[in-house]
Amino acid sequence: MANADHRQTAHIISHTHWDREWYLPYEKHHVRLIALMDTLLDTLENDEEYRSFYLDGQTIIIEDYLQVRPEERERLEKWIREGRIHIGPWYVLQDAFLTSSEANVRNLQIGHQDAAQYGTIAKVGYFPDTFGNIGQAPQLMKQAGIDNAVFGRGVKPTGFNNMVSDSAYESSFSELVWEGPDGSQVLGILFANWYSNGNEVPVDEAEAKEYWDRKLADAGKYASTGQLLFMNGCDHQPIQTDLAEAIRVARKLYPDTDFVHSNFPDYLASLKSSLEDKQLSVVRGELRSQRTDGWSTLVNTASARVYLKQMNQVGQTILEKVAEPLAAFAHMTGKTKYPHHLLKYAWKTLMQNHPHDSICGCSVDEVHREMVTRFDKSRHVAETIVDDSKHAVAGAVDTSVFANYGKDALPLVAFNTTGWTRSGVVEIELDVARVYFREGIAPNDMIRMMKEVSLEGRTLVDADGNAAPHTFEDLGLQFGYDLPDDKFRQPYWTRRVKLTFEATAVPALGLKTYAWVLGAAGGVSLPSLVTGSRTLANDNLSIEIAEDGTLAVTDIASRRTYRDLLIYEDAGDIGNEYMFKQPDGEPALTTKGLAAEIRVIEDNAYRASFEIVHHWSIPASADELFEQEKQEAVYYPERKAGRSTDYVPFTIRTVVSLERSGRGVGIRTTFNNQAKDHRVRALFPTDLAASVHRADAIFEVAVRDNEPAAEWENPSNAQHQQAFADVSDGTQGLTIANLGLNEYEVLRDGRNTIAVTLLRSVSELGDWGVFPTPEAQCLGEQTVELLILPHGGDGAATGAYAAAYQFQAPWTLAQTGVHGGTLSPEHAFLAWEGEGIAFSSAKIAEASGDLMLRWFNMRPEAAKLQALPNVGSAAAAYASDVLEQAGERLQPSGEGANCSFAAELGPCEIYTVGIKTAQ
Repeated sequence: MANADHRQTAHIISHTHWDREWYLPYEKHHVRLIALMDTLLDTLENDEEYRSFYLDGQTIIIEDYLQVRPEERERLEKWIREGRIHIGPWYVLQDAFLTSSEANVRNLQIGHQDAAQYGTIAKVGYFPDTFGNIGQAPQLMKQAGIDNAVFGRGVKPTGFNNMVSDSAYESSFSELVWEGPDGSQVLGILFANWYSNGNEVPVDEAEAKEYWDRKLADAGKYASTGQLLFMNGCDHQPIQTDLAEAIRVARKLYPDTDFVHSNFPDYLASLKSSLEDKQLSVVRGELRSQRTDGWSTLVNTASARVYLKQMNQVGQTILEKVAEPLAAFAHMTGKTKYPHHLLKYAWKTLMQNHPHDSICGCSVDEVHREMVTRFDKSRHVAETIVDDSKHAVAGAVDTSVFANYGKDALPLVAFNTTGWTRSGVVEIELDVARVYFREGIAPNDMIRMMKEVSLEGRTLVDADGNAAPHTFEDLGLQFGYDLPDDKFRQPYWTRRVKLTFEATAVPALGLKTYAWVLGAAGGVSLPSLVTGSRTLANDNLSIEIAEDGTLAVTDIASRRTYRDLLIYEDAGDIGNEYMFKQPDGEPALTTKGLAAEIRVIEDNAYRASFEIVHHWSIPASADELFEQEKQEAVYYPERKAGRSTDYVPFTIRTVVSLERSGRGVGIRTTFNNQAKDHRVRALFPTDLAASVHRADAIFEVAVRDNEPAAEWENPSNAQHQQAFADVSDGTQGLTIANLGLNEYEVLRDGRNTIAVTLLRSVSELGDWGVFPTPEAQCLGEQTVELLILPHGGDGAATGAYAAAYQFQAPWTLAQTGVHGGTLSPEHAFLAWEGEGIAFSSAKIAEASGDLMLRWFNMRPEAAKLQALPNVGSAAAAYASDVLEQAGERLQPSGEGANCSFAAELGPCEIYTVGIKTAQ
């Protein structure tokens, strides 16, 4: 036992790990939460020796309780303020790998804001059951004023006086130093015996003796000091109301051990004072159970119910990359107030889908049905904010230059809310003419008037009069309505068209104005991007499509060709929502060599596309043995089921697109899945020699080994990704970007193939019992999107990663009128530069009203940032942190009214700046 020569303290911390939804639907867990909280409040009131309770690190529990028990607010607040209930620092206990960088920050911000209302925040970096831990957690914690991280997964303890840790992912003790890629360090507390190691403490002396003999030895095996941690609770665990008596019994049985009903602040203080002469192991970066057999990492939750991940990608992106910056722009123009209340509501609604058993897709079907509704609710609020903001900003743009084209000019504004200059194909629906019902015209006459509107003779031009190649589709007569702030709804008929064109060089965090006008000269004729019966090319790339639908993509700058890209693979899956398991000895099926139907479906000046159709058939399901193995809860690595001998059709339709200014090859794949118990992936052989690869993670481009550790037994080595995965040999590289496809693997096939999971069909929850989940088979229509980005070896320096980040964010367009304004037709709200630096967010801080800008360094080396916010007369710029607290004032790096500044970002640093504006 650790420190056998010194008196030891058993810190018993009461808690419940509260999964809001999991093996029961949300409301059934909710009912149990109400009972638990009622019991907790009564116990605190009636038993002074029941000293404290940790509310699982998530403030949403308070919301959920008071939603049903509003009359208990005063009593609940009393115990929080007196320090007997500890709350925060998160809003929800999220899965950090499957939620975006900014979503992780909003979770921390809102958790702190909600906890602050009660006068206290538990500064505990609490990650009890996160399915792997992100590498930047130490930096995020330090910036939030938290010097510790308490977690359950990702590090293997070796045991005091047992063996010395010999790798970056082992620790001699349950206490360790966790270091982020930037060098930030926090005290790590590993639940070596899990977060239930002090659960259900016996009151009976004989039972207590057997219990504590075992528990003290288990904790002491890994503890570096005599401060032993015992977590009194587990998943949905009711309050142990007789804990005070159980502690009295333990004190009687073990007079040499101090048993205390403790809390995290007291435990951490005692531990730190005992660690002064201890040498702890240092673990670095991502903690993904690297030194294990690979079977229980739970990484395949990244591909369970892919549709949820896709909806989450849309929801996160529209909030952080569109709604927040557009609302900030509108706020800075003075046209609207920043809608803090609406954005917080939208974020909270979205984050209610972010707990690990929710976003990971590893719950019962009812849970995930409700998630779809929450995704819709959050997105609808975000879309409303976007609509209001874009029209406010468009109304501030000076479009008077288009008056030269007459009264029929139809101006429109293209917004680029990403952090880099952007070109790309955009679409907008324009109302060419309207007639309002209030005008008193007979209904038939209104309809006739709109149908007679001429669409001929129009050209799309920018503010300098340059023609932009475009196409338009006549959408015909359409009904619409306005919802004025001061009047009843105003319905109208309109003649509507859909315009498609390539917006070019739209400034970062800025806008560019066009107009569809009469009488302008036509543009220059451009050569077709279709260069042959199965080939495409622009100035950056050339593409050749083979008979089996695979692609040979040549990076024209380097003359490197990547062959056999976009092979589809199908394999059986007899695992569950948590883990993939391919049947033993079963070879995967692929489309390599399967003849495809190939034809041109688009050939415009701005974009060309080929359609590739594979008529395939795959096994209908797993075989009959699989049903028996599921019912008997056979551990998935030990399952022997195979695939059915019955086959079903599986037709894959792929659209391969190349834009004129595009740096990547767009892939849009659709299929109707009628097969069960299988996994579908897209394969991209890189043929690049590399022992490591890179993947977009949370505020980090993580570097990961291609080969797992020697302990790894699982044939699969799947990993988490956010925006992209990348293989590079230092001079050439291939990045595969995605939309909401969070699982990939770099195959050990001699070609360093990037395999991206498109679909995983399973039929049970898995884990601790038998829970059928037929909807997890994901039957029906599926659509996925990818982008192939060759580059010159360093994806951060060459802009490939920036293109992958831009791929995540939709364009925003708004129709406006001909009018004056304070903004030029081409305007940027922020100009910045910095090699290897990524822009992350622009928003307005709720507490200060300041503009908050955040970047992160994608590389493990220092980088210089130069920025010029275009916000009028700015008072000052200051360094901030992820909680938006003001720090050191930044000295201007240039002259003039604008608040320019320069900074050197450390390796992998997350860097936030606040701008005090006149608004």
